Amino acid sequence: MTKKRNHKLIDISLKLHQQGVIEPNTYVLDLDTIKENTSILKKEAEKLGMELFFMTKQIGRNPIVANAIAETGIKKAVAVDPWEAIKLNEAGIQIGHVGHLVQIPKNMIQTILNLHPDFITVFSYENAKNISNVADKLGKVQKIFLRIAEDDDYIYHGQEGGFTLSKLTEDIDKIEALKGVEIAGLTSFPCLLIKENKPSITPNVDSIQKANEFLKEKGYKCLELNMPSATSSETMQLLKDHGATQGEPGHAITGTTPLHTENFLKERPAMIYVSEVSHVSNKKAYVFGGGFYPRSHMKHALVGSDSTKLKQVSVLQNELGHIDYYGALDTDCVHVGDTAIFAFRTQVFVTHAKIAVIEGLSSSPKLLGTYDSVGNLLSDS
Repeated sequence: MTKKRNHKLIDISLKLHQQGVIEPNTYVLDLDTIKENTSILKKEAEKLGMELFFMTKQIGRNPIVANAIAETGIKKAVAVDPWEAIKLNEAGIQIGHVGHLVQIPKNMIQTILNLHPDFITVFSYENAKNISNVADKLGKVQKIFLRIAEDDDYIYHGQEGGFTLSKLTEDIDKIEALKGVEIAGLTSFPCLLIKENKPSITPNVDSIQKANEFLKEKGYKCLELNMPSATSSETMQLLKDHGATQGEPGHAITGTTPLHTENFLKERPAMIYVSEVSHVSNKKAYVFGGGFYPRSHMKHALVGSDSTKLKQVSVLQNELGHIDYYGALDTDCVHVGDTAIFAFRTQVFVTHAKIAVIEGLSSSPKLLGTYDSVGNLLSDS
């Protein structure tokens, strides 16, 4: 899809790698297309009356890109963890939501409250109490989301935690008695999945709705229903139809959700991964790693030193548990030093890849800077 819809990103990335301007193990981001995608998402959200918080973990918490997204119209970010919130705040980004996938350590709560996030998600009464204690000392009341997670909801391994309806019923009076927090909404993850190239709602949404009805009976009105996962211009209506008031686009901003791999959606691909052929052994080519992602589902790579003569070759999936020294290609018909280009769904912040940001791709491309995987500047243009 990147070949069809953003071939110039491939061309400039190959050129910069062959010139030695960017190293292998570098993600290249097309800033102009990211802005276009952001504008598309903003307009769709405005049409539906939804609020959006943008996610940057997929693009390595990059400050240039984060500020471009904010300037284009999605003003506030969702931070996957407190460290991302701190990094984005350093870049001048307002924090809309923090604490959802990763709770806030108790000794970091004051630091995060001082960033003035709109919402903090809590998994339990104990988490809410810790936030309340600090907020009360600071003389503020922090709005919180309750994370809903029934026993039979769809929860990724390693992301367990949250309120069942029975636990919420048991704890609600204690939470309401806390002086430093105010229940402002409900959330869960994932609320939407892509299966067989179609978006579908998970059981988590039904759980949110049941919890919402319970709180309505307790007198709550107009709670935010935050429903993240695969938020895009294609899926926002589905989320809205199921009560969502907020979405959190991440991969849609770079045009790399699972839906974007097979469909010509409004958002275009804006991110690729660049590596280099290191060596050939036993009829396989090995490229430098460091930025591969186990859930990427890669199938092919483009390899060569001339953008007009790139070969499309099959990717050999690495076994689970391997160290990401190299990626393997099912070919020996390439040359050491060739550029290898991949396009896949990733999470840059869990890699040790670099990020290169390009602007002016359609006219006069310019490298704005190279960053590490958590947003620190390594070299400017």
